Amino acid sequence: MNKDYYNILGVNKSASKDEIKKAFYKLAHKYHPDKKEGNESKFKEVNEAYQVLSDEGKRAKYDQFGSGFENAQGFGGGQGGFGGFDGAGFGGFQGANVDFDFGNLNDIFSDFFSAGGGPASGWGGNKARRGRDISTEIQISFSDSIFGISRKILITKTSNCLTCHGSSAKAGSGMVTCKTCNGQGQIRESKRTIFGNIANTKICEACLGAGEVPKEACETCRGKGVMRREEEVDISIPAGIRDGEMIRMSGYGEAVSKGTAGDLYIKINVAPHPVFKRDGHDIVMNLNLKLSDALLGTKYPIETLDGHIEVTIPEGVGINEVLRVKGKGVPMGAKNKRGDLLIKLNIKLPSKISRKSRELIAELKKEGI
Repeated sequence: MNKDYYNILGVNKSASKDEIKKAFYKLAHKYHPDKKEGNESKFKEVNEAYQVLSDEGKRAKYDQFGSGFENAQGFGGGQGGFGGFDGAGFGGFQGANVDFDFGNLNDIFSDFFSAGGGPASGWGGNKARRGRDISTEIQISFSDSIFGISRKILITKTSNCLTCHGSSAKAGSGMVTCKTCNGQGQIRESKRTIFGNIANTKICEACLGAGEVPKEACETCRGKGVMRREEEVDISIPAGIRDGEMIRMSGYGEAVSKGTAGDLYIKINVAPHPVFKRDGHDIVMNLNLKLSDALLGTKYPIETLDGHIEVTIPEGVGINEVLRVKGKGVPMGAKNKRGDLLIKLNIKLPSKISRKSRELIAELKKEGI
């Protein structure tokens, strides 16, 4: 069955990498199994779509062959699977004493083309075991989002056993050949189909494809190789990260016996700052000025994220005029380049005017000011 990865992520076929990434982050957060209304099946589907569409090479092959692109070029002259097959070629079975369910075509061809193919084969081949992806979220300060920071978090998840390090064997006991599969890691079985008896292989459930089992099981994890425990994870948060962005840490998800660990997704929540706001790669702030400072100009001290600076207010600045301080904004990644600090000037008019001030303003009025 061909999967529409664009539809799964809710994007157009012309979507950019950033659009695909944003769509994935949004859906991964929505469907994550740890959420109250999460959906593990949907989460895996979204993750699968992102893994293909985020890779230019895989995306190009997917656009040409569909979701079976990794195997499609081996059949039908590279035209994506079975070409124009629609079941019409089986018309000769009409009237024969054969039970034929077109709804099971995928399973039938899966068995047929995986015969003898082993774990690495295309259709019907055994996929490597992989642990579950997990997610969490942390909050950082506005300043840390601009300059980046390293954080340590504690996560309770299924991880490799600390005693046997995932081998599932008792210390010093070693491993022995699996008797169920005779060390092959897979079991060959025969299935009867309309094409006759077809041989197929599957991973041995006793050794999970390893071909060996522990002579004596680890007492800590009872031979499972994994156990649920608390683990400390070091997270490196890059400079310039935005509120709501997610960091993916490959292999830091849940472990699975005789397989690879899933991934860890960390959503970053940036706490609002009382003075500064972000606008792209620029940082914006408001500065209240007295009317006299706006008219005559002055120097004004400001505490930025980088420390103390002094800003020159020119004479006669207008209401809502913006001053730009270069290089005090968000890091842009290339050659330590940064955005700017934008200072929006707000001129505070006095609510009450003294007699002397009134007289001075009257003089200014006479001069046309």
